[in-house]
Amino acid sequence: MDGVLIDSTPAVARVWYRWAVEHGFDPEKVVHMAHGRPSRTTIRELLPNADIEREDREVERREIEDIEGVVLLPGARQLLNILAPERWTIATSCTRPLAEVRLRAAGLPIPRTMITSSDVKVGKPDPEPYLKAAAKLGFAASDCIVVEDAAAGVKAGKASGARVIAFLTTMIRRELEEAGADWIVANCGAIAAANDDDGLRLSLSL
Repeated sequence: MDGVLIDSTPAVARVWYRWAVEHGFDPEKVVHMAHGRPSRTTIRELLPNADIEREDREVERREIEDIEGVVLLPGARQLLNILAPERWTIATSCTRPLAEVRLRAAGLPIPRTMITSSDVKVGKPDPEPYLKAAAKLGFAASDCIVVEDAAAGVKAGKASGARVIAFLTTMIRRELEEAGADWIVANCGAIAAANDDDGLRLSLSL
């Protein structure tokens, strides 16, 4: 969702920057660590002896309250307008309440089959989010295309058996290549979709 359909980077960075400063960590490092992963994963790595659930609830509260600058990314609405609702979904490291707040802020629909960190035991880079998302759609993950912007998400997609299109919206090419992305393009605007007798066909502007 973030970095693929919408850009909430300024809000995410503001929340994690402040959190890092409050806890005595390098804020730039923490902001980079937090992207594309459940917040509790980052918190557990940095504060293994803390009350993880309490810290996680506080980060979520701050992120829900801060939606300034949450915007659609180029080509996102156009691509979703072409795709049938039952052929796509979201697998995000956000909690469900946070994901819904950000989607509404960007003016996007909330998929019935959306998978959030509230729905999985292990988040990205584990494949569980994408395996569950594919199952919700009624497909094997190996028959799906994952679209990602973060290395953790690319790794999760590949581990699920899917092929992965990565966007250069938040990370540099080298990190996405090292994570195993099959294709790397700028954003949703580089994906053209068409429905024909053979099903859904995607083409990329590399």
